[in-house]
Amino acid sequence: MSLVGKAIEPFKADAYLKGEFTTITDNDLKGHWSVVMFYPADFSFVCPTELEDLQEQYATLQSLGVEVYSVSEDTHFVHKAWHDESEAVGKLQYAMIGDPSHQLARMFDVLDEDAGLAQRGTFILDGNGVVQSMEINADGIGRNASEYIDRIKAGQYVEAHPGEVCPAKWKQGEKTLTPGLDLVGKL
Repeated sequence: MSLVGKAIEPFKADAYLKGEFTTITDNDLKGHWSVVMFYPADFSFVCPTELEDLQEQYATLQSLGVEVYSVSEDTHFVHKAWHDESEAVGKLQYAMIGDPSHQLARMFDVLDEDAGLAQRGTFILDGNGVVQSMEINADGIGRNASEYIDRIKAGQYVEAHPGEVCPAKWKQGEKTLTPGLDLVGKL
């Protein structure tokens, strides 16, 4: 079942962020747009390339009022160890949430129950903690974080301009559509 249009449920999880252990709750994902990126495991292969790619987009995402949260089924202690050991992961400026209880992976419906690991799921949430976009990839298919930027800009535009929608390949500043009878059969 799709989570698009649904609000996140209450949660509390330990995380590693900028050299500190911290607690992240559902309230931390509200009041601003968020990207929540699940990945299977620390000390793996595709995952550090994705996390580093997301870090490369982090400043742009922050300029849009977006905060980033990565999540795996590892603990926050393992996140710290990986952050300390990996050149790619050591660059991260966003929270690495530990989900050893699988609460978040189940909530976002990305838990591979047999493996006990999260699938490669990315969720874009609005400022109310409502899922506006989601993507889930097979384990061997890495994601491209730059693609989130256009989706976030479109979501923020639609939120600020009720009654308008963004067509395929829409870029900020381009023409939008206003659904109505005058467009039926003309697109």
